[in-house]
Amino acid sequence: MFDLILESDGARLVVLALLFLAVVALVYFVGQSVTGRAAVRERLDAAAGQHEVDADGLSLRADVTRGRWVDLVNAVEKAGVNLVDTKDETLRKRLIAAGYKSPVAPRVYTLVRLTAVIVLPILVITYTYLLGERPSLVKLYFATIISAAAGLYVPSLFIRAKADRRREAIINGFPDALDLMLVCVEAGLGIETAFSRVGMEMARSHPLLAEQFGAVVLELRAGRSREDALRRMADRAGVDEIRAFATLLIQSTKLGSSVAQTLRTYAAEMRDKRRMRAEEKAHRLPVLLSVPLVGCMLPVMIGVLMVPAVIRMVRVMLPALGGE
Repeated sequence: MFDLILESDGARLVVLALLFLAVVALVYFVGQSVTGRAAVRERLDAAAGQHEVDADGLSLRADVTRGRWVDLVNAVEKAGVNLVDTKDETLRKRLIAAGYKSPVAPRVYTLVRLTAVIVLPILVITYTYLLGERPSLVKLYFATIISAAAGLYVPSLFIRAKADRRREAIINGFPDALDLMLVCVEAGLGIETAFSRVGMEMARSHPLLAEQFGAVVLELRAGRSREDALRRMADRAGVDEIRAFATLLIQSTKLGSSVAQTLRTYAAEMRDKRRMRAEEKAHRLPVLLSVPLVGCMLPVMIGVLMVPAVIRMVRVMLPALGGE
């Protein structure tokens, strides 16, 4: 029976179509089940009462916005699949550096990698049979291994690239933020007010940096110490310049030195570093341009210069050789 299916193109297409319909039906019913459970849970919460209060009359139940990713992760874990990574703290720091701050982000990331590892090999094998080819077991094995490795490492590369872009955007806007903060401090504002003002001013030009400053302001208003808030900002940003900036402010506060003078010195240093990075990129351009010049333009120039000489030599030499 299996040999008959392999030999017949129509039978293979029918089997693949049935398999596709089965997968679609399974995904549909699982989605309906998850959605139905979420709706039932919301109705039960509403019926139980969402205004539980303590003795002082304050609300004990926080409003939590739950997305479909959260429901999907919870459904998968209830099915028996553990999505908690053994390196959860390291993974959480990487995701925060990339901009994913949700508490369920590590579990969603693990679910995406697991799904990609399973789905990509199935898609590759299905596409191969749809083309009508009959690959050998060795080719099928290597195609499966390569597609599974791609599903395992592509999400990690995506997170790393996004984190690098965020760090670059924060570094590029940091000197301007220091200049604005220096102006605020010299005008008589405190550190908390200066952070708040600079964050509002840079909300459009550098939103990532404004988000970091806004988080510091919220933590300070919530009662967290200045040292702890600054260190947490450095950990969230994951940038050496901001980490050094936080250390400078903490040391200035402890030693009682002038915050304005510290900001002025560090702002000048950051501007010099930004100019040096721009000069470094400018100096790298000739080296980078030499590769396309040598690979593309040099052969054309050699051909343009040498072809007329070769043609003239052939016209002169062939009659001479024929006359002999």
